[in-house]
Amino acid sequence: MDVNAAVAAAAAIAGVLTGVIAMLAFRWSERDQKRPTRTSLHTDPVLPPGVDTVLSVLRSSAVVLDEADAVVKASSAAYALGLVRGGRLSVEPMLQMARDTRRDGEIRQVELDLPRRGSGRGEALAVSARVAPLGSRLVLLLVEDLTEARRIEAVRRDFVANVSHELKTPVGALSLLSEAVMDASDDPEAVERFAGRMQIEATRLTSLVQELIDLSRVQNDDPLEDAEPVRVDELVAEAIDRCRHAAGTKQITMAAGGTADLHVWGHRGQLAAALGNLVENAVNYSPARTRVGIAARRVVALGGDMIEVAVTDQGIGISEKDKERIFERFYRVDPARSRATGGTGLGLAIVKHVAASHGGEVTVWSSEGQGSTFTLRLPEAGVARDRAQQHPAHEGLDDEAGRSPSSSPHTPPYEPLPSPEVLP
Repeated sequence: MDVNAAVAAAAAIAGVLTGVIAMLAFRWSERDQKRPTRTSLHTDPVLPPGVDTVLSVLRSSAVVLDEADAVVKASSAAYALGLVRGGRLSVEPMLQMARDTRRDGEIRQVELDLPRRGSGRGEALAVSARVAPLGSRLVLLLVEDLTEARRIEAVRRDFVANVSHELKTPVGALSLLSEAVMDASDDPEAVERFAGRMQIEATRLTSLVQELIDLSRVQNDDPLEDAEPVRVDELVAEAIDRCRHAAGTKQITMAAGGTADLHVWGHRGQLAAALGNLVENAVNYSPARTRVGIAARRVVALGGDMIEVAVTDQGIGISEKDKERIFERFYRVDPARSRATGGTGLGLAIVKHVAASHGGEVTVWSSEGQGSTFTLRLPEAGVARDRAQQHPAHEGLDDEAGRSPSSSPHTPPYEPLPSPEVLP
């Protein structure tokens, strides 16, 4: 009987202990579930009140570190830039800044060039990092991506430098020639020769200023405010007539082909200037006694039918390294040849902006020694009119003439000028 009582007492004690252990385990589990996690983005109670809301609306990448340098909170932009990996801040200079700020409480800021994540070409990511204390234990890191701003600033700086250089050349030449005319006032033949050179330089200066004005207009004006249906045949005829004298001097045959009676929707003057620049380039960079062809056709696209106008020459062609830059302002494939023909290096930049502002693009196919084909691709009149009513003008227009969605493809988008009437 005593034995049974002892067994019963032991069982009762074991049951009580089991219940206590279960209760403690439940409490611990409940406390762990309520404990804030380091990866919490919106409800971390460790952060001071209101900080979550403020960080969620910032455009900068935000990272909050605790006293052990572990990430308490990080925005999605911080992960996208590769600043946070495995719950830790992966950029050592920023981590050192955070430690220094935690030690002395001073706000620090620095600009860094970081390797671009997933890029094997050594491209740098320019950022501005600012570190400040957040409460007594936390440190806040704000990172601003400056890559695009630096690129635009570099383009603007190069543009000003190029304009200054291009203006200085003809102005300097006119100054020297005017002195030569004064010194040769008693030599009629020399005066006539120098006066002729002055006319050439004055014409070059006038063309440069006019193309600068044209480039400014196509970048700032809305071409669809005064848009109208424009016949492609008329644009082609105007482009041929514009270059007829230069082509005749070099015995270059210009021929038009393709589909007739096509229409695009846009600013007639800008479209005529864009196509005229393409034809003029083709004539200037073609050898004597060759052909330049202009062909138009309709192509079916997902967003509606497009009109393609291709300008093909039998000229010197464009190398692979030059294809990516030919739409930059003032860039010339052959600077010496361009100066000899009076080129300013702005023609293709104007073409690119006209195409983009009309909802189209310009592409190039070229092979050295085999000529080039520039293709101006624009929405057909009805499609473009409907698109203009639904979307604002200049949507998706690049801010500068360097990199663009219309950069040169390495292979032709279609067989250049399929019409046998254009090229033999």
